[in-house]
Amino acid sequence: MTDTFRGVADIVARKLPKPPDMRPLSEASTADFAKVRFVLTDVDDTLTHVGRLSAPTYAALERLQRAQISVIPVTAAPAGWCDQMVRMWPVDAVIGENGGFYTLLRGGQPEFKFWHGAPTLEANAFRLNMLRDTVLARLPDVRVAADQKFRLTSLAFERPTADRERRDLLSLLRAESARTTVNSMWVLAWLGSYDKLAMARRLLTEAFAADIDGDLDEMVYVGDSGNDAPMFVHFPKSVGVSTIVEHVADIPRCPAWVTAGPGGEGFVEVADLVLRAAATR
Repeated sequence: MTDTFRGVADIVARKLPKPPDMRPLSEASTADFAKVRFVLTDVDDTLTHVGRLSAPTYAALERLQRAQISVIPVTAAPAGWCDQMVRMWPVDAVIGENGGFYTLLRGGQPEFKFWHGAPTLEANAFRLNMLRDTVLARLPDVRVAADQKFRLTSLAFERPTADRERRDLLSLLRAESARTTVNSMWVLAWLGSYDKLAMARRLLTEAFAADIDGDLDEMVYVGDSGNDAPMFVHFPKSVGVSTIVEHVADIPRCPAWVTAGPGGEGFVEVADLVLRAAATR
């Protein structure tokens, strides 16, 4: 993603792929979002833009929470970041490391619920450390993500800029039986059958008594890249911020709508629409 990319209007000028089957969010009606009670959202390059969380985006999170609409970041970001998010941001829970855990406040303190139990977590941590060493030995140009020390369930590498290097990294990880995904920042690897959608199903059931399959009218998902693909497939009310057009090759099914603005600007468009719709109830 580049900071000069502004929105769908740039698709023609920059010869980016046309966003297939995505309608501009400006064409959505309040009726489409009238029942929404949950806003699930990616973080990096969806809530943020060029690595920063803007004041209008943070204010949009606050406005949603004040309207009693639950906001749940669903991110590949590490546990250390998620601890800070759930403590300090106006959100109701956080799913982190692409589904390795969720966290929410209990008695004012973050409580973490992991996909795996403690013995498997310990065994997986050992295997991921071995996998890291294997990757670095075989692919010396690959770099471990700077935030790896804050991760508990995943292994992250800086996203290689060269397509071949990225393919080689993914092939090696998969050959070692790791699950993988790619977003705008990282190549992520983990051990287990979960992803963002699987942990969202568990969180919504356990913490909110919500049915992720039966209550789809009450949920919207906002994202920007390939690791959001399971969510775009599942949620009819799905929205991509404008920079998603740079990642359509990694997404088997694009979201229903696309915003005009990138990152947090696009998220504010979604929040504004959800809040207008809520006011009609």
